[in-house]
Formats: sequence, structure tokens, C-alpha cells
Amino acid sequence: MSQLELEDEVQDDLKAATGGFTKETDDANRLNRILQLTGFSDPVYAEAFVTVHHYDIVLDVTVVNRTKETLQNLCLELATMGDLKLVDRPQNYTLAPESSKQVRANIKVSSTETGVIFGNIVYETSNVMERSVVVLNDIHIDIMDYISPATCADVTFRNMWAEFEWENKVAVNTVIQDEKKFLNHVIKSTNMKCLTPPSALDGECGYIAANLYAKSVFGEDALVNISIEKQVDGKLSGYIRIRSKTQGIALSLGDKITLKQKGGS
Repeated sequence: MSQLELEDEVQDDLKAATGGFTKETDDANRLNRILQLTGFSDPVYAEAFVTVHHYDIVLDVTVVNRTKETLQNLCLELATMGDLKLVDRPQNYTLAPESSKQVRANIKVSSTETGVIFGNIVYETSNVMERSVVVLNDIHIDIMDYISPATCADVTFRNMWAEFEWENKVAVNTVIQDEKKFLNHVIKSTNMKCLTPPSALDGECGYIAANLYAKSVFGEDALVNISIEKQVDGKLSGYIRIRSKTQGIALSLGDKITLKQKGGS
């Protein structure tokens, strides 16, 4: 390689190491994490950018005063449902007419469970004695941010399956008519790893059974067993069984599968 090519390669490595290369998919993911909290006709407009760092959720909320008046004692009041806990006490701000403010809220996560953040914006104006309230849209925290594919031995899987007490049984209800396509769709939707070897899934017999496994950032195990069969009319029937040590994972994964299994997206 010439000196120039070497220098170019070093520059590329530096860019990759420092995050210099931005991908379109990253930008799309960032846009997907922006949530509109109020309506466009509300006197105060708010939207939140949600960042998940394993045990922490950071909400960067942009608040815009759309009125011609100064808003006093403006406060972002949040509450949580599930295993989520607010870290900071809400502060009061003064917002000039048609100006905006960035408000950050930190939330601690203590287990893998689909949580909900809800709340409102409260403010005062000089000509109104009572405090005004704008109710915010709910923010749903996705369980997929906390689980990742993992592997374990068959014996370990069977032992955990017998040991775990929480089970959620979801009936198959999908427009997908191919067993393997449906299995792959569930694997992709739940962010899990298929433990059943490909050789055991080969062939066309109209029936498929597979075990899926994932682990949460909190060290919790999620087990899934899929048993599906093709009916005479071509439709798939069967059950997806989820087992875990905690109720949160079993319920949240069940809700996710019920939502995604149709095959539309």
C-alpha cells in the first residue's frame, strides 16, 4: 500500500473508532425514539427523546411555549408504573413567549418489565389565577431494550423450564402460512436466539417445535417454546409458551408476541 492509502485507512479507522461514520439506520432509530407528548393545538408543546442505558432511562423533553404570554412556575410532573423509579425532583421554570426549554428527567429501572411513564405539564400565567395543566401522552418502555439473545445447554434449558413458576401461554394467531417463516418472525420480534439446531428444523412435515432463549441485562432468563402445526386449510395453529422466574418478563414477552405475531410488521 502507498503512503496515501495507508493514511486514508488510518483516517477511516479513526472515524470508525470515534463514531465519525453515521449510518442512515442510526438516524432512523433516533427518530423512532422521539415521542410527541402533547398536541399541536395545546398552549405548551412537548416532545421527548428517549435514551435507554440498561439500568437508566433518560428523557430529554423539549417544551415549547406557543402562547404570547410568559409561563411561570412551569413544571414537568412525571409518574411511573411498573419497576421504574424517578431519580430527580421536578423543577420550576419560567418560559418566555414562543420560546423553548430542554428538560431532562432520569428514571431508574430495576427489572425487565414493560413500564409506563405518564404525567403532565403545570404552569401559571399572570392573568389567570389558577394553575393550568396539559396532560401528556403515555411513554411505554419496550422490553426489547433489556433482553438480548443468549445460548445455554439443552439440559440447562430443561432444568430452568421445570424450575420457573411463571408461564404465559399465547395461542398462535397469524396470517403467515409457513412454519419456518413464522418461527423466524417470532425470533426477530422477540430478540431471542433459537436453541434448536437447524438440522432438527429441516424438512417439510407440517409441524415444528423449537426452543428460544434470551437473557436480560439484569441476569434474568427468558425461555420460549414454540409448537406449531399446519392445518388442512393451510393456516397455522399451536401455542407459544413463555417461562421465566419473574412475572414481568412472562407477561411483557407475551404482550409483545401477541402484538407482533400477526405478521404485518
